[in-house]
Amino acid sequence: MKEIKVSVVGAAGYTAGELLRILVHHPNVSLCELSSNSQQGKKIIDVHRDLIGETELSFVSEIKEPCDVLFICSGHGKSRSYLNSNYPKAKKIIDLSRDFRLEDDSKHGETQFVYGLPEQHREEIKKADAIANPGCFATAMQLALLPLAKEGLLEKDVHISGITGSTGAGQKNQDTTHYSWRSQNVSTYKTFTHQHIDEVQQMLKQHGLEDISTHFIPYRGNFTRGIMVNLYTDCSLREEELNMLYQRYYENHPLTHLSHNGIDLKQVTNTAKALISVEKHEGKAFVSCAIDNLLKGASGQAVQNMNLMFGLPETTGIQLKANYF
Repeated sequence: MKEIKVSVVGAAGYTAGELLRILVHHPNVSLCELSSNSQQGKKIIDVHRDLIGETELSFVSEIKEPCDVLFICSGHGKSRSYLNSNYPKAKKIIDLSRDFRLEDDSKHGETQFVYGLPEQHREEIKKADAIANPGCFATAMQLALLPLAKEGLLEKDVHISGITGSTGAGQKNQDTTHYSWRSQNVSTYKTFTHQHIDEVQQMLKQHGLEDISTHFIPYRGNFTRGIMVNLYTDCSLREEELNMLYQRYYENHPLTHLSHNGIDLKQVTNTAKALISVEKHEGKAFVSCAIDNLLKGASGQAVQNMNLMFGLPETTGIQLKANYF
């Protein structure tokens, strides 16, 4: 059995905690060094308390030992500076920030980062040495659009709304993530300007659809995890044809599934899969996509990319059941 030596930078946050929860049980992974500037010297279980009984490792101040793959879970804007100051002795890198996601930012020295959406770039990911893991909203929106984009069937602009749980804002306390504010409350934020739209527009451009615009209204939800995206756009296909199109596109992608019934967040929470449903209403395609923002939207997809990079079945270690009850 192939052993993959894994180290993690910025290992104390929500995303890293979910990553460690997966990796500690991954059959091919040996955890090496886990660094954190704020928690160095502490045991992992003192911060990620759900891992009590799973690991006795402690946080270190910096990664020093060579490894097969380095996951970078630092905040946005910090990955590039980390690589500039302390380029790791790692065979492969998977970055979970947005530093390398866009084509104009995708190179670091001689290293070319591949955009890590397996449902679009699986073959490139298999050969890559560095991956830019997609954003959570960007993942859900692109999965909802990819079959239409690939066939050039997007005729006019796309209108999208999406709601995310509080963990999408990270571990650092903010007014809008405080329980007293978030509970029994819903609000919009970054209307029409959310940073993940750039990733969606990049995908559309890659399919020759640079004239199609996406108009996105994101919502903060009063729950901890999960993303539900709903979009509509003009479409000439019948509902049966739409469903066949999505079924064909995703039939060989084991973590994205088409549902012929309505979908909900509880079906995907705690899993690394995406669920999609498609309907037709008065000349418009209506597409919904649900994912767990910390798993398929972050750490689960990062491990999916690692599996592809090391020649493993892409579902290895991430076949997780939803918390449905």
